[in-house]
Amino acid sequence: MTHKVIIIAGPTASGKSALALQVAQRLDSAVLNCDAMQIYKDIPIIAATPSTAERAAVEHRLYELYDCAKRGNVVEWLDLCVAEIRRLWAQNKIPVVVGGTGMYIDALINGVTPIPEVPAEIRQQVRQEMETAGLPALHAWLQEHDAEMAAKLSPNDKTRVTRAAEIIRFTGKKLSDWYQEPMVKKLPEAEFTVVKIVPTLDRIAERCRFRLDKMVYEWGALKEIENLVARGLSADLPAMKALGVPELSAYVRGQMPLEEALELAKLHTRQYAKRQHTWLRHKLVANVVFEDIFSGQSEYIDEILQKIS
Repeated sequence: MTHKVIIIAGPTASGKSALALQVAQRLDSAVLNCDAMQIYKDIPIIAATPSTAERAAVEHRLYELYDCAKRGNVVEWLDLCVAEIRRLWAQNKIPVVVGGTGMYIDALINGVTPIPEVPAEIRQQVRQEMETAGLPALHAWLQEHDAEMAAKLSPNDKTRVTRAAEIIRFTGKKLSDWYQEPMVKKLPEAEFTVVKIVPTLDRIAERCRFRLDKMVYEWGALKEIENLVARGLSADLPAMKALGVPELSAYVRGQMPLEEALELAKLHTRQYAKRQHTWLRHKLVANVVFEDIFSGQSEYIDEILQKIS
């Protein structure tokens, strides 16, 4: 027996969250977050997390789960998402999953490599070694123990290099070998209806510029950044890499003028949106495709509901 799940995907500022909200309203269901930055607390403005009013209109789950000092990951998110989907199925409801993080969407639909979770003590041990000997030394160690993976990773990619080393230390098996294992689907009984919004890049860039200006000059994003900077959080934490955070943090620290920081944030946001756009166009197979930003079009909602019925 199969159970339905709706996935609504799109680049940043494409209107996907508003569409998900309206679809969930019509279905009397809930919206589940599939955005790697909206899982963090304390950055609701900069991460464009649904507002209090939006959450009052429809239940939103898997938002603001973690402190910004935590490193969230796709495996943890997937387990939480699967549990929420099953809860909604038990209530005879169709879950509406929304986001733009391709890795998360792909994991939900196609499954994940069955790599076991690395214990905290192993992660801490590898991190301490890296901090003592330096990242180049850890990358050199990885070259000795998994040359294939080391060749694919930049020696400066702290997150992925340490991850690959942690897995070898814990499992005794190379990450490149783990990737040859069959994928494990966490929801084999799911019938996914995939919806993607793919406006032109110019439309997305225009929306991103407008939204970033609003975030900074009207909605209070700089206060969020000031609070993050005051905490002295490591720059390599996922939350500290959220769109706009590195650039606006540089402004808060007095390293560049606000206008320059904002323009740089807009440039990097456009580049990120382009990567999302490419993935959506060429990698994500969808049942429904919309070529323009969602701004309340009832025909978008009607087409989705017709498709699942």
